[in-house]
Amino acid sequence: MHWADVVAVNLSRRGTKHIVSTGITPSGEFHIGHLREILTGEMIARAARDAGLDVDFIFIVDDADPLRRVYPFLDEEYSKYIGHQIGNIPAPDNEGKPNYEQFNKDGFNYADYFLNPFLAALEKIGVRPRIVKNLQSYKSGMFADCSKIACDNADKIREIIERVSGRELSQSWFPWSPLDEHGSLEGVTVTGYEYPLVHFTDSNGNVGSSDISKGEGKLPWRIDWPAKWAWIGVTCEAFGKDHGASGGSYDTGKEICQLFGYNPPQPLVYEWISLKGKGAMSSSSGNTIGPMEALDLVPPEILRFLIAESKPNKAIEFDAGMSLVNLADEYERACARDLTSELSDESLSRRRKVQLEDLMGAIRLSSISQNSPSNSSNVSFRHLALLAQTKTNDDMVWESLGYDTNNPPSEILIDRLTKMRTWINSEHFPDDMRIEMIKQVPTNMLAEFSQDEKKVLANLIKMLSTCQWDSDAIGACVVEAAKSIEISPRVAYSVSYACLMGTRKGPRLAPILAELEREQIVSQFRQCMESFD
Repeated sequence: MHWADVVAVNLSRRGTKHIVSTGITPSGEFHIGHLREILTGEMIARAARDAGLDVDFIFIVDDADPLRRVYPFLDEEYSKYIGHQIGNIPAPDNEGKPNYEQFNKDGFNYADYFLNPFLAALEKIGVRPRIVKNLQSYKSGMFADCSKIACDNADKIREIIERVSGRELSQSWFPWSPLDEHGSLEGVTVTGYEYPLVHFTDSNGNVGSSDISKGEGKLPWRIDWPAKWAWIGVTCEAFGKDHGASGGSYDTGKEICQLFGYNPPQPLVYEWISLKGKGAMSSSSGNTIGPMEALDLVPPEILRFLIAESKPNKAIEFDAGMSLVNLADEYERACARDLTSELSDESLSRRRKVQLEDLMGAIRLSSISQNSPSNSSNVSFRHLALLAQTKTNDDMVWESLGYDTNNPPSEILIDRLTKMRTWINSEHFPDDMRIEMIKQVPTNMLAEFSQDEKKVLANLIKMLSTCQWDSDAIGACVVEAAKSIEISPRVAYSVSYACLMGTRKGPRLAPILAELEREQIVSQFRQCMESFD
């Protein structure tokens, strides 16, 4: 049973109506790592609906959180907004400076600047949650009841946090962070409380009061989170391992939630997605690959498959090079299999049965629309990459794949080719798959050819001039060109790469040559041989 289906079964034991929640603070550009948060929740919601449950899937935008520092992509002018809620400050312009004109004109804020492209990416990937914005929820009074309970029970909440987390809170700590007269949460110290007012002094020693019923501030994170569970009615939430650690915010939230008269939601803790060789993705550091950037390279179902086929507690190391090629080909191979028939084999071991069930679930949850068939092109990404680099136009690609005007390629395959050409022209395309045929071999490379290499080249010319022009036959010729003079086939490949690509190694040779014209290849080999005369 797929991991999302397991969660759905557990939810069914708690009732038939559920709210599945995810949430992110839009403090910087969203990245692939954020997709694990929201797709994990969305797949749980889908699985629960498949199980017959009534499910509402929500995405909480934590735009009431403050700007914590001037990130590298921001102008230093943002230093005056540190501590201000990101839903209340201007969005950055192209130079990273506050865009006051747009902010004053239509209220376009910092949070929206990063949120809107992410929502567009989610739409393309088949995720359409109900959006709940935290800042508006505070201002409209949705947090008011929980905020009152928190302030009325400040000592109890302090005890819970200190006991569960194992850390001591400051003497000035209070379960409400007031906004000062300038709109900042920074440097504000609570001095007293009589509902609905929380009294404070700001960093300059000025006194003031914050009305919790009007959302003139916010609850600290460890209280804000369970408060959302309570007033929204969240029954299941996926979150990162930092919140799920022992003594973390989920552990304290479970107890604080009880004070609000609500039982905590069923948790699902997920591991991080990291960039290969670069560590965990971070919006603030710029160590990211954005969802829209990834969607320019591969179809959305591939990104969904990235999350669906990995158990949440498994860390994912991602890159937009070979990892993505392997993932895409894994998806295409899985879609091409008759998994239902394979699963009906009564001789299957329990382990194998579980593997097939997991794969079937991953394919199901990778589709863009719930209960829609998988979007497979039936062409491997490796082969498509080869064709896109060896054929000068799309029509030649389709011809090579056996399509014509009477049997045109599918829209799925056309989209695949478009994305593949974008991928090839990007920095992310793997060097090991990049095909760069040369017209003139560097003389210094030819000058280094040994006598054996010259003999191999002569054999290649002779054999490739008459062999059947397909991948298997070409591969056999390359091997025999070396073996016939009792040297390693590696020499024949090295000679071929040198003459055709100006390097001593490269991607799989025979499939590439099979997609090119025989005369083109043999002619280039002859030119190299003639240079020795």
